[in-house]
Amino acid sequence: MKQLLKLVGILVLLLVVGVVVTGLVMHDARPGEGETGDAADAMARRMVAAVDGEAWERTRAVRWTFKGAHRHVWDREGGFAQVRWDDIDARIRTSDRSGVVTIGGREATEGEALPLREKAYAYWINDSFWLNPVPKVFDEGVTRSIVQLDDGRRGLMAAYGGGGLTPGDAYVWILGDDDRPVAWKMWVSIIPIGGLEASWGGWQQLETGAWVSSTHEIGFLTLELSDIEGATSIEALVGDDPFASLR
Repeated sequence: MKQLLKLVGILVLLLVVGVVVTGLVMHDARPGEGETGDAADAMARRMVAAVDGEAWERTRAVRWTFKGAHRHVWDREGGFAQVRWDDIDARIRTSDRSGVVTIGGREATEGEALPLREKAYAYWINDSFWLNPVPKVFDEGVTRSIVQLDDGRRGLMAAYGGGGLTPGDAYVWILGDDDRPVAWKMWVSIIPIGGLEASWGGWQQLETGAWVSSTHEIGFLTLELSDIEGATSIEALVGDDPFASLR
């Protein structure tokens, strides 16, 4: 038994060492300050145009499922989000995270609802960012620059000075010949490996004309968004307004 435990301990240690070594090998330093100003802004505008940013502005309501686990309905015009996972149904105001929560069909108590509203908000922040972060390169507090990566590629770095749950994060967009993103490299606080790359593929055009990416390859992981639909209003998207009680 002691020999078995010792063997297990050695295997665990080797696994930890392997993970650390892999992280060190994959880690890239964040690019320094690149070319800012008109050239970077022009590159950003081409990228936004390639996914029809104007059509995204007309997309006032959208729904999608993130990784088969979080089901979202987002009233972009009204500022409401419905997030469902397991037996939880949370409907919140995105401005202050207030709202209502049901658990298995029953209304949650305030003590139960508060952490679930916070979790729903965190899910919405993360999952909506993966849905369409392209137009956010022109958000207030975002710095844009053209940078050279170690592998010789040029990219558009968007550094977020504020907003969301993780201010200070940075992403380098890699664009295809049509200016539509094919990948980005991430320097974010929740991922210890700097410069981790995710593909941007499976592009789908919504009914409004906006383009969104549904498939992201991150190493051996595939992150998928499914059941994506967009409309010019919440009523056009889902019929009955799920946020009527919050208005």
